[in-house]
Amino acid sequence: MASKAIEREVAQLRSDLNRHNYLYYVEAKPEISDRDYDRMMERLTALEGQHPELVSPDSPTQRVGGQPLEGFATVRHVVPMLSIDNTYSYDEVREWDARVRKALNPGEPLRYVVELKVDGVAVSLRYEDCRLVLGATRGDGERGDDITANIRTVHEVPLSLKDCPAPVLEVRGEVYMTNSELLRLNELRNAAEETPFANPRNATAGSLKLLDPKLCGRRRLRFVSHGLGEYRGIDETSYYELTRIIKSWGIPVSPHTTRYDTIEEVIEHARAWSDKRNTLDFQTDGLVIKVDDLDQRERLGYRSKSPRWTIAFKYEAEQAVTRLTGITVQVGKTGKLTPVAELEAVLLAGTTVRRASLHNADELERKDIRVGDAVVIQKAGEIIPQVVRVEVDARKGDEKPFRFPKKCPSCGAPVERSAEEVDYYCTNPASKCPEQLKEWIRWYAHRDAMDVDGLGEKLIHQLVDKNLVKTLADLYRLDATTLAELDRMGKKSAENLVKAIEASKTRTLDRLLTGLTIRHVGTRMSEIIAEKVQTLDRLRAMTLEQLEAIPEVGPVVAASIHEYFQDPEHQALIDELQQVGVAPQPLVPVQASGGKLPFAGKTFVLTGTLPKRSRAEAEALIKQRGGKISGSVSKMTSYVLAGEEAGSKLDKAKQLGIPVVDEAEFERMAEGKS
Repeated sequence: MASKAIEREVAQLRSDLNRHNYLYYVEAKPEISDRDYDRMMERLTALEGQHPELVSPDSPTQRVGGQPLEGFATVRHVVPMLSIDNTYSYDEVREWDARVRKALNPGEPLRYVVELKVDGVAVSLRYEDCRLVLGATRGDGERGDDITANIRTVHEVPLSLKDCPAPVLEVRGEVYMTNSELLRLNELRNAAEETPFANPRNATAGSLKLLDPKLCGRRRLRFVSHGLGEYRGIDETSYYELTRIIKSWGIPVSPHTTRYDTIEEVIEHARAWSDKRNTLDFQTDGLVIKVDDLDQRERLGYRSKSPRWTIAFKYEAEQAVTRLTGITVQVGKTGKLTPVAELEAVLLAGTTVRRASLHNADELERKDIRVGDAVVIQKAGEIIPQVVRVEVDARKGDEKPFRFPKKCPSCGAPVERSAEEVDYYCTNPASKCPEQLKEWIRWYAHRDAMDVDGLGEKLIHQLVDKNLVKTLADLYRLDATTLAELDRMGKKSAENLVKAIEASKTRTLDRLLTGLTIRHVGTRMSEIIAEKVQTLDRLRAMTLEQLEAIPEVGPVVAASIHEYFQDPEHQALIDELQQVGVAPQPLVPVQASGGKLPFAGKTFVLTGTLPKRSRAEAEALIKQRGGKISGSVSKMTSYVLAGEEAGSKLDKAKQLGIPVVDEAEFERMAEGKS
């Protein structure tokens, strides 16, 4: 049992170390040398080793510890982590400013906060009663991975906050790696004959996904905050002032954050940073402009995927010239073949680029792209850069035109292209084409389809390559013991995956149809069909004429569905899925309060941006109240729900005399009050 003197010394050491962490990482004003800091840490580590009862989760010694993880749990964000609209044009920034001012009261004071857009990995840090309890990735915005163990290794992330009155504080920010740290890591990787990291962002993302927190801790990641999620007990309404407050609690805030009264001042600031950003020791591709007043933000509201009160200004895409050394062909989930340019490595916008999209065979022919060409590539927000053009004058005469393969590069089956399409397709079903099967399984497990959490790309590759999964039905024959033997899979992860696969058996019919990847049938068309047909057996038995009679299902879609279910391979697949227990449930509209369905038999068309609800939320409410959604206005349309910046659909509704309602009227109708 530790004496009172030891307890006091441990408490003092923790307090001192936390203070020096704050001075070093937040204030950038260290008071002691690294060696003195290390001595204090060594002393605290020794005392906690002698008296383990004194160890606490927020001790500076606990940043890197514990055993490697078996996998990452999925967590749901209380406040969604939305994306941000972006622009490369100063004029569009001015237009955004005009829209913001128009949405507020005339003459209302308005200030903007401008932050550097750090190129890292977006994360959310949740503090409860001043202690870090959760670190999560952005994921899809609604759900992310629990990476708390790795977040604790980032020294700039405080494990506890000082003098914070908020019982709950969720800090949004960016984990990133400096350029100098990337160089250090790549020197070590080159010495070990390991593949170097391509750029700081990739290195950061890979580090946060490491299952051993000790390895993550060796990467020296950094963190900077750029917003808040859920919080309680905070009354400040200025985001700029709030950044100063949370900085005093120990949260790192960018020293380059500024505030302006006019959009022209913001634009001048952006121009100044165009070259200055290249002097920083971290990657940034632009600025984020935000309305400062939190009350104004609330009134401005959100679109379906982004807030109206913020916009990212990104600097124009850089271009680079490199040599096209070859063209490979990728096989997608429906068998579509996509050409990809293989390039001599070139640095573009801070990223080493080795591949670029070529889209399709017609694109190759239109741009006259040949193997061996000098090509101009550009990266403008694309994950895979694009080939902009060929430098024809640089040709030497030995460049070779690319001939699209007559056989699938994955399975060797003939490829074909219908007269109506630009794409080539593998003629084999996915069950006989490995690459097609991998992509199909990945989509089948997607959250918009059967939503099988934990079935990731690397695992899918193992399952197919090891012949453990040859058809979709084989997924339901997997057991935890077999899965646990695969790379990067532990017992717990395997058990959770088996449970997730089992749960997918009773998803609604529309989700199964989405997962089957029937050509021309996406998520919305799957819902339309499922609502009308209700059961898989009935759909399988429908004639072409019956399919064409379904509202919004045209001849092309009907023919595709009919052909799919008449194909013997697909019939065998459906039989097999049903044999292993896949039993899709009917898609039935959820009744409103009192059992009423105020939108029963009504068809809505949505146009423009709604003040309060996102488009997805409005569509969900219509379905819950028994209504239907259409993408186009016709005489069959019951109502047009129009928001801000409504387009041609509103004009057509007026021409046809279709009733037009705003969001307020729509809400009253949904409650049966109108």
